[in-house]
Amino acid sequence: MRAVIQRVSRASVAVDGETIGAIEGGLCVLVGVTHDDTEAIAVKLAEKLAKMRIFEDDEGKMNRSVADIGGGVLVISQFTLYGDARKGNRPGFTDAARPEQAAPLVDAVVERLRELGLPVGTGRFGADMKVNLLNDGPVTIVLDLP
Repeated sequence: MRAVIQRVSRASVAVDGETIGAIEGGLCVLVGVTHDDTEAIAVKLAEKLAKMRIFEDDEGKMNRSVADIGGGVLVISQFTLYGDARKGNRPGFTDAARPEQAAPLVDAVVERLRELGLPVGTGRFGADMKVNLLNDGPVTIVLDLP
């Protein structure tokens, strides 16, 4: 799985002009799934997101997690994270998992985050989504999990 993790002051996602997921303070996470990903990897990603220390403590050091600050997580599926544009000008997406494999794994990330007690907003798998966020820092981390 591949995730682009952004520390945000706020984030929302809309489909057809209707906001379907939103958070105030926390993480906006774009999640891509590849062929050999499993539910165990999805759970590992969720646990990593909950514990990742990228929020500042009282001394201004990144020592606090989204769980520590009582923040939320907006999870958005994004197959284009596995786009390969090394050859030519049009990316290929053969490394991205098919929707029937990817959707349940993104759902597993969301489910585990909720089990950990975090408020979670989501996009809609396969929809044309409009994402709006205010990156805080900016802090952006790219994470690849085997």
